[in-house]
Amino acid sequence: MVRMSDVARGAASKPRSDPPPEKSRAAAPAPPPPAEAAPPSEDTELRVPARPARLNLRALATMAPPAAAERDEQPPADRRALDVDADNPFVLLERLLERVRPLVKTDDPFPWDELTSIVDRLVSASTASAELFWLAHAAMPPAGGDPIAFHQARVATLALRIGANHGLEPAQLAELGTAAALLDVGLWLLDGAARRDMQSPEYRSHPRLSAELVHRWGPPSDVVVQAILQHHELEHGQGFPRALQRQAIHPYAKVLGLVDRYATLTGLGRTRARPHEVIRDIVRSKNEEFSPALVKALLFEISIFPPGTPIRLNTGEIGRVTGVNRNHPLRPRVELVADGKGQALPAPRGVDLSETPFLYITGPVTESR
Repeated sequence: MVRMSDVARGAASKPRSDPPPEKSRAAAPAPPPPAEAAPPSEDTELRVPARPARLNLRALATMAPPAAAERDEQPPADRRALDVDADNPFVLLERLLERVRPLVKTDDPFPWDELTSIVDRLVSASTASAELFWLAHAAMPPAGGDPIAFHQARVATLALRIGANHGLEPAQLAELGTAAALLDVGLWLLDGAARRDMQSPEYRSHPRLSAELVHRWGPPSDVVVQAILQHHELEHGQGFPRALQRQAIHPYAKVLGLVDRYATLTGLGRTRARPHEVIRDIVRSKNEEFSPALVKALLFEISIFPPGTPIRLNTGEIGRVTGVNRNHPLRPRVELVADGKGQALPAPRGVDLSETPFLYITGPVTESR
């Protein structure tokens, strides 16, 4: 019988996704906030399986993260590799934000030039490929690091790729990335208990606290403050701090809200959710909480079953997702490790589900009772 650790680890093959079109990186005056626009649409309606397939296998929770997201790229997939590359813009942003923390209680000037330079590098990397996206997706915070600084750096990196999928231009992405990097600075003014209780009045005040701090620091654009203030507003008006709805919410804030939710739930702590579970819940609530066009932009990059997810096919075969087909989020590339009877294959077998119409995923594999 196949062991769960075989499914969790997978082989050393690189997950792939179709390369995105080239975007201009030339700086340009920031245009007005964009209208909602979706990336290339999927021909079939997106549906999430109501029940995941179940299997008596172990160690599912220790799924290995994807090693890459592009056809010919293999970014480092753990934090130790990130630390080796001190010039990585994701790492540089996190370390800058750790130095920013004392500024919330002083009148010292904010290092806007340094932040702008790092965000520009993130924009260039994010529009060129998905390498940095998956690197930040898999990253773990350094020992003794600031979890808020890490979270903001991770949100900024993920949001830029989703914003690019949503059609934002480089100048708009720079504004989005700046807002994402500072969206939670107000949490540094709260004690630990208030930060952890997301229903407390103190926690729900942090968008306002963050916006006030950034406004005091004199940001390069007023929309940065607006996006930070609104990043917890939801489409149906049940967000905070002002219970805004749909068109009243700035487009950047909508991107930040979606990515912040995803990054928080797939981030740290004992309650960390598996990416496919978070994607499932986001898709199911898309018409109430998040813009459907933005949910599509997220699926365009991650898919219903993100790389690393153990899955079962309709044939009963078991494997793991190794790559995303960006225009077909329900039909990723997979690597099969067991046949329909649960017997381990002599060698892993790769299958591109976008090219095999009679094969499809019935659900993620979970441990049985």
